[in-house]
Amino acid sequence: MAAPSSRPLPVPDDLTRPYWQAAWEGRLELPRCAACGRWRFPPTPTCDDCGSPAFTWAPVSGRGIVYSFGIVHENFIKGFDPPYVVAQIELAEQPGLYLMANIVDCPPRRVTIGMPVTVTFEQVSDTVRLPQFRPAV
Repeated sequence: MAAPSSRPLPVPDDLTRPYWQAAWEGRLELPRCAACGRWRFPPTPTCDDCGSPAFTWAPVSGRGIVYSFGIVHENFIKGFDPPYVVAQIELAEQPGLYLMANIVDCPPRRVTIGMPVTVTFEQVSDTVRLPQFRPAV
């Protein structure tokens, strides 16, 4: 049993529930347009590229690069101990496919733009595992 989290936790809705269920099971899954094949994240009711409402959830590799990042030095959000890194990860599956997450298992000063990363899952409650990223080995 995980210790209660003091962090804000996600509240899944009909569009995001499959994402959080996959994360709980240790998989990174994203919606993929059934019409044009483009990945889309965050989940939206229709594809930004072709407008189709049809999509399926499918696994992605969890590999990517740090596209941009910031180091948080002040305690603005309860449950996060500074310093920590918030990064925009560009996933390997498609140019322009981004996911925001923390970089873990790496001193903040060592994070760089273009750094290869891979997904890991941090259990923060009895029902939530958050996708985070660590340097790829």
